[in-house]
Amino acid sequence: MKILFSAPENAFGGFYGLIRSELPQHRYEVTGRFEIDTLKGVHVLIPTMTTVTREILEEADQLRLIQQCGAGIDMVDLEAARDLNIWVANVPADSSGSADSVAEVGIYLMVGLARDFRSMARSMANRKMGEPQGSALMGKTVGLVGLGGIGKALVKRLRPFDVHIIGIKRDDPQKAKEELGLQWVGGPEDLPELLRRADFVILCLPSTKETQNMIDGEAFSSMKQSAFLINLARGGLVDRNALEEALASQKIAGAGLDVFWEEPPDPEDPIFSYNVLVTPHIAGATDVSMRGIVAAVAENLNRIEKNEEPLNLKYP
Repeated sequence: MKILFSAPENAFGGFYGLIRSELPQHRYEVTGRFEIDTLKGVHVLIPTMTTVTREILEEADQLRLIQQCGAGIDMVDLEAARDLNIWVANVPADSSGSADSVAEVGIYLMVGLARDFRSMARSMANRKMGEPQGSALMGKTVGLVGLGGIGKALVKRLRPFDVHIIGIKRDDPQKAKEELGLQWVGGPEDLPELLRRADFVILCLPSTKETQNMIDGEAFSSMKQSAFLINLARGGLVDRNALEEALASQKIAGAGLDVFWEEPPDPEDPIFSYNVLVTPHIAGATDVSMRGIVAAVAENLNRIEKNEEPLNLKYP
């Protein structure tokens, strides 16, 4: 089979080289960027962060599977794929170890912001020891917007920090509250309440039409001035201009971002001059998660080769 990897060759922790080593019998091509020139002759597409439109899919003549090497498939036109009888599958974060890895970066961003990473760098540069005084996580309220695999992994890791954990769950929030032992869980309509209460607002939910730009100017106005926003999910959940305005006017204290409004973002974007701690969309990229992702993708490639239905299919 011909498999197209739509990304730079070394992106995502070297996934391209790993999957080639796992299944060397196939033909592999790499685009070198997050774009697709053509899908003609391609049997399996691994889109990564590439937009996959109906127009692109209609040009495909042999495409059988769009296999994401992670959970996010929001950039794939699922309706078009269904119309064209092309399977779309992902690798759920909680099955690969990715959710655990993302949760670790979430805590890294929390600690970096709470301890004032910018002032620490200035103190080191100016040979000042014992500065700055940071804030402890203990006693703070963490609001998890989304209680799927990543949210659950965060709950598990946050408990030892002695924080108060609240959340938003789209379906059956009361059940999630009881199962996870949280102090409060609301539905999507209760987001303003979570924003008012939380010292850290952590986004860990999928990007959909309903969640696009859900954190806008009104949302930032609901947050505490001392609160931090952390986005571990998708850049499209946050209105970029509203975020810059909130940082510039000190409506919030800062932000931690692993995902962005465009990827890669412009390193000269003025938003990075504010109290923003960033990681380059690597929250799920660790040795543990990569082993799980490669195994899951290899399983589906084997299934396609045998004319079997892939696992973890996603359709509208």
